[in-house]
Amino acid sequence: MSIRHGLLALLERGQMYGYQLRAAFEESTGSTWPLNIGQVYTTLSRLERDGLVRPLPESEAGQRPYEITDAGRADLALWFATPISRTDRPRDELAIKLALALTTPGVDVRSVVQAQRSATMRALQELTRLKYGSNRPEDLPWRLVLDSMVFQAEAEVRWLDHCETSLVRHQPSGPAPPAPGPDDAAERDAARWAGEEARR
Repeated sequence: MSIRHGLLALLERGQMYGYQLRAAFEESTGSTWPLNIGQVYTTLSRLERDGLVRPLPESEAGQRPYEITDAGRADLALWFATPISRTDRPRDELAIKLALALTTPGVDVRSVVQAQRSATMRALQELTRLKYGSNRPEDLPWRLVLDSMVFQAEAEVRWLDHCETSLVRHQPSGPAPPAPGPDDAAERDAARWAGEEARR
């Protein structure tokens, strides 16, 4: 998810200052994506530079709220209307790690797979616990985020199982038999000739 569009979506609800935006972002995602205040203000500066938000006068407490502009609303509407491409998502570090493990001498690939499965199962249990921790209607946004993370973890476990099965299937079964030498070929020819003579 783009932090840029996340903040625009929050500002569409109304004017907010930095700490309010961070709190609202974490509430909407169930704190599954921690956001530090530096990221918020850096993103706000870029949004202001691009004309998508505008700063308002400071409050008496010294807090400067921001509001979304018409250009920001148009950008946000386009983001909501545009499907997320697979190429826009981060590379799958785990798949790359296992591919490299297979071609790196001295790496026990099965141990890598088993360690990852254990970690993913622990994460899946924690996500499931969080998911069923509350059934309030206002928790629906972050529960949907949790559902997505649960499904991804379940898919990762299935993929790791597939990787382990593939490793077993493609494991060399032992040294290949030696290639036949000239004497072996001569013996086979002699045996074949003797068999043909016996049939006559």
